Amino acid sequence: MEREICQVTIGAKTYEYPGGTSYLVIAREMQEHYRYPIVLVTVDGRLCELHKQLKKSCRLEFITLEDDIGHKTYQRSLTLLLLKAMYHVAGHEQIDKIVVQYSMGSGYYCTVQGKVTLDQEFLDQVKAYMRELVDRKLPIMKKSVGTQEAREKFRSYGMEDKEKLFRYRRVSSVNLYELDGFEDYFYGFMTADTGYLQYFDLQLYDEGFVLVFPTRREPEKLPELVFSRKVFQVQKESEDWGSRLGVDTVGALNDKICEGGSHRMMLIAEALQEQKIAELAGEIAKRRGVKFVMIAGPSSSGKTTFCNRLSIQLAAHGLVPHPVSLDNYYLNRVDTPRDENGEYDFECLEALDLELLDRDLNTLLSGGQIELPYYNFKTGKREYKGQYMELGSEDILVMEGIHGLNDRLSSSIPKDSCYKVYISALTQLNVDEHNRIPTTDGRLLRRMVRDNRTRATSARETIAMWHKVRKGEEKYIFPYQDSADFVFNSALIYELSVLKQYAEPILFRIPEDAPEFQEAKRLLKFLDYFVGIPSEPVPQNSILREFIGGSCFDV
Repeated sequence: MEREICQVTIGAKTYEYPGGTSYLVIAREMQEHYRYPIVLVTVDGRLCELHKQLKKSCRLEFITLEDDIGHKTYQRSLTLLLLKAMYHVAGHEQIDKIVVQYSMGSGYYCTVQGKVTLDQEFLDQVKAYMRELVDRKLPIMKKSVGTQEAREKFRSYGMEDKEKLFRYRRVSSVNLYELDGFEDYFYGFMTADTGYLQYFDLQLYDEGFVLVFPTRREPEKLPELVFSRKVFQVQKESEDWGSRLGVDTVGALNDKICEGGSHRMMLIAEALQEQKIAELAGEIAKRRGVKFVMIAGPSSSGKTTFCNRLSIQLAAHGLVPHPVSLDNYYLNRVDTPRDENGEYDFECLEALDLELLDRDLNTLLSGGQIELPYYNFKTGKREYKGQYMELGSEDILVMEGIHGLNDRLSSSIPKDSCYKVYISALTQLNVDEHNRIPTTDGRLLRRMVRDNRTRATSARETIAMWHKVRKGEEKYIFPYQDSADFVFNSALIYELSVLKQYAEPILFRIPEDAPEFQEAKRLLKFLDYFVGIPSEPVPQNSILREFIGGSCFDV
């Protein structure tokens, strides 16, 4: 029987292919027009893997390793390759669990539990087998099985976290990926075969190892492993917090909620954060020469609430804190630098009036008085409202803003007068042992909920501008992480179960034909893993209140 000919539009051209042709065949024919390997395709806006087949006339857009979705597909597929190789080299009976813990530079920090001797010799054997599988270009196959069957498989494989996760799924079937006889579940799509996974390394670090992969900007080059050791230590500490609570994965969190333990878990999580803030305040109080506390962190880290809570703890140590936002030192909008697209660049350091800030800090340090500016975001102009300030012997200025760690901000004042704090929401929870929750997902959901509530910004608008926010963070914030005197993790282990009820309705409003729909669909699928909990028990001074509302602070 002759197959129907389909009209396939790619860019400005239309091609003809028989129905049933795989997108992989089409991608290989089109590859010469793309700089980097094609790994996925959108079919009339719907994201698909390349092994899927053409069913009707449609428009195709190819996703390469240079795209964010393509880069994540590479990372995910490389993780599957790693797991297959580790179980093969060590033997299933020798491994109790392999855990992909968290991001570490351009890589994942992983740990192994069992009878395996984790040394460089073992990692070299695993790496050699991974290379062999890459050279063989083995297909990564997807198959759908019933949820109960999937749970039984995971139980037999010793993947208890996955078995627990799917106890709470409402869906009747689960997509599993299979590589040369090894089966696993992954949250997201895969490459068509192992041949795409050319660039990787395995490096011992601390109690585990790092799976190193290329960056999105240079997807065919393996970078030097560069990361913040201070942030790593805080992530390890947060992992310990999760262990103390008995909550390290979404399934364990759901268990705790369904057992009626969510309220106590909230209180413990909040108490752990308050304890760290109190420790920080005590450390600052010991350094009697400190007059300025600079707080910086990426978007939606909870800087404003943290600034207020730290100020309260500083007051409890006998100091007189004055919380100030660096945003008030913005230049008037008309004087703001523009980016390469001619748009105002509010993320760059030069968007601040550095000369005025420098003058004010030095005036305060020398015992003089200043009038604090106030930036009116509606008019785009700096105003003065008669708020005067001078620093006595016990006074301390607590300033928060994205550039707080940049030395150029405080270059003219003595170093010992300034204490720097880096804050970020470093998610300590994983979906399961092999599927980590990106820190950026938690922050994106926080921002989406807050901006919809306070600025009437739709979820679609937040998703659309998120890449600009991320670009600014990578340029102006992350390079200065290790210059901080203290790193604070603002993520709460229970927060995604609360954010779920706020985020889902606004994500469902994004129309299917919108460019942001695929990301909305991904986030909705992600939130579906969580059992929701009400927000009423969340304390009024919680960092989470900055996003869901009801804070006792002016945030």
